[in-house]
Amino acid sequence: MATVTDWIEGARLRTLPAAAAPVIVGSAAAHHLGGFDAVRASLALVVALALQVGVNYANDYSDGIRGTDDNRKGPARLTGGGLATPKTVLAAALGCFALAGVAGLALVALSGTWWLIVAGAAAVVAAWFYTGGKHPYAYMGIGLSELMVFVFFGLLACVGTAWTQVQVAPWWLWMCASALGLLSVALLMANNIRDIPTDRESGKMTAAVRLGDRASRWVFAACAWVPVGMIVALGVALGMHPLATCALGVGTAAPAVGVSLPVLTGASGRALIVVLRNTGFFTLAWAVLAGLALVLS
Repeated sequence: MATVTDWIEGARLRTLPAAAAPVIVGSAAAHHLGGFDAVRASLALVVALALQVGVNYANDYSDGIRGTDDNRKGPARLTGGGLATPKTVLAAALGCFALAGVAGLALVALSGTWWLIVAGAAAVVAAWFYTGGKHPYAYMGIGLSELMVFVFFGLLACVGTAWTQVQVAPWWLWMCASALGLLSVALLMANNIRDIPTDRESGKMTAAVRLGDRASRWVFAACAWVPVGMIVALGVALGMHPLATCALGVGTAAPAVGVSLPVLTGASGRALIVVLRNTGFFTLAWAVLAGLALVLS
């Protein structure tokens, strides 16, 4: 039987900072625009975290029953590693999606943004068919996985959080959402670079498999460094003091170096698990710095 530690590992906690980051920035934007609401922000955070854990369990289930995880080199998965029955992992995924749905409905009811029900349902569908169904798009290697991550864990999560509080979305908010989307793509790319050998063997044609190891590492670096320029642009847009704007750039450039250097110098296996964790913390740090800039401006 799977232990509590196994279930925590299956939830992939290293991805949760990146899930919380768009809510932080969206809420800070609402504060900057004069409409922050702590209850709505908290509900948005529950939605984001529950969806992320649900995606992780759904991915564990689908890859496990498909046999993709039979020869993986990373941490053992619940389903593929035989730690829990497929039905139990599926139930955990559905439970997380249900929690996200309940919190999402409460958020919609409070904010009156009923159109977000459609967006939320689309997010769950995208999460399921990432590796689920007969033709999962994660196995196609045509960039759909990266696009969905960018849209749902970047644009929708960040702009949607702000919209439920102020129903305004200036251009700089979309820029922040795009930066967070790119960092989420970096997380996905790091994971897929690590799994290139086993994914190729099992027939999971991710974008990393199709691009190859070298090109995928440069894509990761680009996704890590473009947000550094974006946070500097945010400081300029907010009219911050040049020194404060430079501090934003330096504060995000340091972790960008920290995550991109090992990837560009050939890190593999367990070293990329460390990169995954650090990329999640980098995403959170980016959100905190951008949030402070918005709140203090």
